[in-house]
Amino acid sequence: IRTHKQGSQECPMNWSRKAIEKEFVKRPQEPVKPFSYYSEDVTFQNLKANITLAGTLTLPKKEGVFPVVILISGSGPQNRDEELLGHKPFLVISDYLTKNGIAVLRYDDRGVGESKGDFKTATSADFGTDVESAITYLKTRKEINKKQIGLVGHSEGGLIAPLVASKSKDVSFIVLLAGTGIQGDKLLLLQQELIAKANGASETDIKKSIQTNAKLFEMVVQSHDNQKLKTDLKSKLNEIIENDSTTKIPNGMTKDQYISLQVDQIASPWMQYFMKYNPEPTLKKVKCPVLAVNGEKDLQVPPKENLTAIKNALEKGGNKNVTTIEFANMNHLFQQCATGSPNEYATIEQTFSPTALKEITNWIKEQIK
Repeated sequence: IRTHKQGSQECPMNWSRKAIEKEFVKRPQEPVKPFSYYSEDVTFQNLKANITLAGTLTLPKKEGVFPVVILISGSGPQNRDEELLGHKPFLVISDYLTKNGIAVLRYDDRGVGESKGDFKTATSADFGTDVESAITYLKTRKEINKKQIGLVGHSEGGLIAPLVASKSKDVSFIVLLAGTGIQGDKLLLLQQELIAKANGASETDIKKSIQTNAKLFEMVVQSHDNQKLKTDLKSKLNEIIENDSTTKIPNGMTKDQYISLQVDQIASPWMQYFMKYNPEPTLKKVKCPVLAVNGEKDLQVPPKENLTAIKNALEKGGNKNVTTIEFANMNHLFQQCATGSPNEYATIEQTFSPTALKEITNWIKEQIK
């Protein structure tokens, strides 16, 4: 889940750049060709958005009929491997699942790689229509068991999977990898606080930053008029900067440019949708089996708050097949880690914990028996 930079405190909208400058360590889990299974590059149409999406379908064997999962990426523009910070989590997951008899469709986000469309203007609901078109496509493939189509969503993908499953009879199970259970604005404040703590910010600074952000987020949540929101945010940010001598404006940027950048981030269609979105009503409507997993040290989607909220919402809605797992010592990317801070992601060799892969795969196998 992306966050933004506010006041004197930096939140991890921009950590990727720093990490990319480091030397990439080796990635021992990355599968190397030739693969022991069948892999095909595919394209499919999202008729609602009038775009073509491109991805890779892996099948355990070329001939046969298989259960399938669609992988749904986390926030920010990513390719079919969900490539970030030198890691390719979706390549590792699809390799593992396919070797375990489960077909996998993964695709480039709209506007990324070979997929068409505009990423910048899209919200989580729009990305949901991309998933729906992936399901429609899979139903045309003779190698796919139409009664065993599952969704596996990471981070924002774990918010999108229930959106799709709550409306579609074609989804037979969903797996939420660090999916969200609480409203977006609350999640961002919690995330910012935990990451700032892990990065050694002082209690005073954290408190000040959270108070500031809470005011800005509240403006977004209450807003019904885009133009007015932008004007209000601009004057609020101006006032904050005037009253706070510690605000650092990046070199080579004027105060107005800095404020405009902040406003564009906070008032973007994606961010507005995300902050206002509460997953609970959607989760209550999900009737298929659900596995929700989190890393104990996830600072971006904290496990206690989110797993509890997900479980409660599903059970309130009468869902009888709900499993939640909190994996010890794992971060938001399901890497074994020391602190869980996003600063570690690039430096860890592991891309996705084998323990987590095994648990997830075993659960999927149970659902498709």
